[in-house]
Amino acid sequence: MTESMRALRYHGAKDLRVESVPVPELLPGQVKIKPEWCGICGSDLHEYITGPILTPAPGKPHRLTGCTVPLIMGHEFAGEIVELGPGVEPGRLKVGMKVCVEPTLFDDDCPPCLDKRRNQCNRGGFFGISGWGGGFSEYVCLQEKVIHPLPDNVPTDIGALVEPLAVAWHAVGAAKHSPEHSALILGSGPIGLAVLLCLLAKGCRQILVSEVSPQRIQHALDIASLHPEVDIKVLDPTKEDVVARAKELCPQGNQGPNVAYDCAGVQKSLDVAIAAIRKGGLVCNVSVWEKPATLNINTLVFEEKKIIGVACYLEGEFQEVIEAISTGKIKNPEKLITAKVGMDDAVTKGFEALYGSREHVKILVHP
Repeated sequence: MTESMRALRYHGAKDLRVESVPVPELLPGQVKIKPEWCGICGSDLHEYITGPILTPAPGKPHRLTGCTVPLIMGHEFAGEIVELGPGVEPGRLKVGMKVCVEPTLFDDDCPPCLDKRRNQCNRGGFFGISGWGGGFSEYVCLQEKVIHPLPDNVPTDIGALVEPLAVAWHAVGAAKHSPEHSALILGSGPIGLAVLLCLLAKGCRQILVSEVSPQRIQHALDIASLHPEVDIKVLDPTKEDVVARAKELCPQGNQGPNVAYDCAGVQKSLDVAIAAIRKGGLVCNVSVWEKPATLNINTLVFEEKKIIGVACYLEGEFQEVIEAISTGKIKNPEKLITAKVGMDDAVTKGFEALYGSREHVKILVHP
């Protein structure tokens, strides 16, 4: 008789169900984990509201996993190792160890993968979005190389934040942000606040945050209050001109910030980001867009401004984030967590709560 478990499965937009499914088979080179906490990502919410965007549509199996809906969701998670598969020798990983999971799926043999850019794998996907399982379940089985031990001072609820923090860590690195560079963050949702934490960890001395939600403005202010040594200002675009204020507040002749991080993914935020940065500045897009954007290329041409997109994280950056949390370089990551719910409440008190208001930042689910 096949052993079963409970899992939260995606059937389509606005259709998530807690169902009984078979426990995944533990294959050679894999490790079985019992997830303890799994975060609801903004990409999960996009799928829930308007999907499929990243999930494979019915009749169109994913190019790597071969899976289609229904799929188990959840990719921001941490838990405990319960079993090592054939070929996995106890050493770096052991039964009973607390771990977090790097959820990118990759073929490991295409040119980007061989160049240590598996976030750009030609057939890549995401565990919890593309198939083979997900963190909103009682058990998962994954390749040994994507599982990372958590230090004793990093509990699994914080371990579930490593994935979104790694996205922000990669973005700040891709923007080549140095401490003397000023920054503007558009949107103080989960990724925007994660970018704020990573900029602080990397020594950035002037940061502006633009946000319309009163609750999320307060979250940004709460983090700012813990860093009085850094010049952090939170701007409300419904009450002030963010572009004008950014140019006024940033030094060196009111030029504007060096880098803008668009964490909102809407046309208005992109327009503000491009207008606010100084000549020769950079816009780093750290958001998933639901609709195509328009762009005045001449603004970039005549002022030599640049736009880059960032996807997930590079090999090794997960470990860097874990170390940064453990050593206190990334301070107070728990500020991102605004609620914890059980599996049965994941839809109503998780996805619907995030969809219905901007009160929350990160909601964790206990599978």
